[in-house]
This record gives sequence, structure tokens and C-alpha cells, in this order.
Amino acid sequence: MFIQTEATPNPATLKFIPGRVVLDSGTMEFSNREAAGRSPLAERLFSVPGVTSVFYGADFVTVTKDDSDWQHLKPAILGAIMEHYMSGAPLLADGSASGDETADAADEFFDEADAETVDMIKDLIETRVRPAVANDGGDITFRGFKDGVVYLNMKGSCAGCPSSTATLQHGIQNLLRHFVPEVSEVRPM
Repeated sequence: MFIQTEATPNPATLKFIPGRVVLDSGTMEFSNREAAGRSPLAERLFSVPGVTSVFYGADFVTVTKDDSDWQHLKPAILGAIMEHYMSGAPLLADGSASGDETADAADEFFDEADAETVDMIKDLIETRVRPAVANDGGDITFRGFKDGVVYLNMKGSCAGCPSSTATLQHGIQNLLRHFVPEVSEVRPM
């Protein structure tokens, strides 16, 4: 098994590509050791000293570290991922391989009068923003829309990334304003 790694715009995260499907659909984030109990792979990764967060995309795993050096962490993380896939263990303890998209949708907020605008915003995020962000080892999901402000949730390498503010304000905000005049601002949640 060969696992590729890619740098991300966030120096505290690294993207690991195992060459196989990680999640059948959606994304999943584990921000601490307790949350990792849902996934044998995440538990293995959190056993590596210095790992602070684990994120699953369709075909990648993004790992966030503390101030430890990648030179020391990377071999242990590669070993944990390889051991997991070679063991044949399921990705999630319940045997499923789908992410948390339904939980995200349940927490959305917006006025029903804005439903058409929200549909346009979601479509732009799905087709233009999320694929680009996934290339960088992260994900951005719609959380809400109120008084012209779009609220987005940043995950994986996007959470805590030094360039995330610029991405939101110059990239995503400009895109949404161009196509959806009702949008005045984009903010993280």
C-alpha cells in the first residue's frame, strides 16, 4: 500500500491520500480523542503524540498537529493509516462509511422567505467552493443566512488555517456576491 501526502495551505495540517475511498459520502471531523471513539482509524491517529484533529474526506485523511515537527509525526501517522487499512477494520465503529452531512443540514438556520436565495448559495458552495477546498484537505459547509450574511463552517485543514480569512473574504465572499446580490458578507461559524 502506498500513501501519498500533500501539503495544505495550513502548516499545521497534512493531507494523507491512501489510494482508496475513505468515506462513501460526506465528511467527518474528529476534534479530540473522545470524539475519535467513533472511528478505529481516528483512535489510532490520536494515539500518535502531537495529533490534535483528524478529518475524513472522500479519498483523503487530513491530520492536524500541535507544535510538533512533521518530520517526527509523519512516519507514525503513515504507519497508523497503513495498519488500519491492512487490518481490514471498518472506518467507523458502527460499520458505516458515510459522513455527517445530515447532522449539518439539521443545524442550518435561515428565514423561509430566503429559501430560493439559500438554494443558490448552497449550489455555488457545492459546485465551486467545496471541490477546491477538498483539494486542500478541508471542507466548508453552509450553516446559515441572515440579514445578507452567509455563515459557513470550516473543517479539516480550513479550520484554523492562517489564510482562511482571506479565502472567505476575498474568494468565497466575492464569488457569492457576484452571483447572489443578496449576499453582503461571509463569516465563519
